[in-house]
Amino acid sequence: MKYILLMRGKSGDWDEYARWSKEDLQRNVEFMQRFNKELHDAGVFVDIKGLAWPQEAKLVRAGKNGEPVTDGVFPGSKEFLAGYWVIDVETPEQAYQIAARVSAAPGPGGKPGSMPIEVRKVLSSHGDLGF
Repeated sequence: MKYILLMRGKSGDWDEYARWSKEDLQRNVEFMQRFNKELHDAGVFVDIKGLAWPQEAKLVRAGKNGEPVTDGVFPGSKEFLAGYWVIDVETPEQAYQIAARVSAAPGPGGKPGSMPIEVRKVLSSHGDLGF
């Protein structure tokens, strides 16, 4: 079963992250590199993406004639999606274990960051939707 692990944050968290010391950033990046390699080595890695700064986000809706209508930037928004992993595991519990590991990525001073990670099953066909 494939699951997506969504790393979410608050705009204040993102601003704080941008002010981390060089050592704290290095520690966090090294953790993420090791974590991603472990997912590869365990054979559960499918995909990973980090996303651009939240200030670059736009909401797009279809206008009256289907043309794109954009809104944003939303610097005051409360939450944002920072990035995601897609993993392929046998059980939801395995996905939760992996999410907990990445949630513990080091923050300032090397303390576990406890970043919230949303875990959702990836639907692979119309059959998953109950049709």
